[in-house]
Amino acid sequence: MPSITSFETHDIRFHTSLTGDGSDAMNFDCDYSAATVILHTDSPTLQGHGMTFTIGRGTDIVCMAIKEVANRLIGKDVETLFADMGKTWDYLLADPQLRCEKGIIHLATAAVDNALWDMFARYKKKPLWKLVSDMTPEEFVRSTTFRYITDAISKEEALAMLRERETGKTEREALVREIGYPAYITSAGWLRYDDDKVARLVREAIGAGFTHFKMKVGANFEDDYRRANLIRSIIDNPNSFPEGYSPPAAGSLQGKNAGPMGCVLMMDANQVWDVDEAVKHTKGLASAKPWFIEEPTAPDDILGHAAIRKALKPDGIGVATGEHAHNRMTFKQLLQAEAIDVCQIDSCRLAGVTEILSVLLMSAKFGIPVCPHAGGVGLCEHALHLSLIDYIAVSGSMERNVLDLKYADHLHEHFVYPCTLNSKGRYNVPDDPNGGYRQVELDNHQRG
Repeated sequence: MPSITSFETHDIRFHTSLTGDGSDAMNFDCDYSAATVILHTDSPTLQGHGMTFTIGRGTDIVCMAIKEVANRLIGKDVETLFADMGKTWDYLLADPQLRCEKGIIHLATAAVDNALWDMFARYKKKPLWKLVSDMTPEEFVRSTTFRYITDAISKEEALAMLRERETGKTEREALVREIGYPAYITSAGWLRYDDDKVARLVREAIGAGFTHFKMKVGANFEDDYRRANLIRSIIDNPNSFPEGYSPPAAGSLQGKNAGPMGCVLMMDANQVWDVDEAVKHTKGLASAKPWFIEEPTAPDDILGHAAIRKALKPDGIGVATGEHAHNRMTFKQLLQAEAIDVCQIDSCRLAGVTEILSVLLMSAKFGIPVCPHAGGVGLCEHALHLSLIDYIAVSGSMERNVLDLKYADHLHEHFVYPCTLNSKGRYNVPDDPNGGYRQVELDNHQRG
């Protein structure tokens, strides 16, 4: 049986700060980057590729942490690891001198766990979403972690929910293969883009089939107000749309403040405000009819998010957060406190696929749609698999989850298996049996 023999890490950085890509109220000059790991086995055809997302300086520190976590896998038999991925994840986190529930070690564990799942999928000759969606409810539960969250969802509850979702799995898979998975676009609304560029990119996005748009806010209220109403004036104007356009189904727009053309606007403050500031600023933008305000305050402030959500409810504006939630316990508390309307997991902030599965289960139980954060290097490629798993095997719905993915239209060329879109602004379902969980193409000039 193959066993893991060695690994390598790479520090990959892209100078996105030069063009303003990725700019927001808290991260004005960020360079989208990734710390990657490749797990090698004694089989020449079996590898596992994993990554965690970073924004420039500090990527080298994450690579150092990855080495410490990955060392625990050397000499391990892959079939034994794959037989119980939940137990394997516990083992990765169990080093008493490294054990940490968030921070650098958690980011590093994400890269290593993602690499293991990538290897598992390649070993079974299935893309990751298909590997997990095809699992029995018992296999699914065994592949995640329930430690510290059983007061929110027990293994028995998860099993019952997954068994119920078994009905219709084949039909859901066939449907999403046919029509694609719905996406939204943030690339038109970065904070450092001028008004002309924003207007041009919004119109181009409409032409590409998008109906959901997200903009960055929080640096200056007057700029936010002007840009929000600029975007709203374009996406509500019938002249902006191609001949034959028809709005999305009403069910997918419920509660989203959609305009007359069925278009939805979201706003992202990237944690810049205190609680009272968040309420005041967002209420001031209510005329632009946002569906939600994302990360209105510190990501660890559960009760702050709950207070903001309560204050904004009369305005019909929801609250979304999660891309900086460090672990499943944070999501558990956000759900229990009724603090969010949209759950935004991050494939590299949580400690890999194993921990993410537990958040998908909790969100489904609480009836909160999961819309992954997916704007950085490799996150679109990762998040697509997670949303497909959620739709096919867990929540059974992509009606309310129409925004599960954010599409950034740059840096995909660095991937062997880049995500692609159809003409309706939806992601195509990846189907390459060797695609795994997607991997970064490491050109010589990128190796760090």
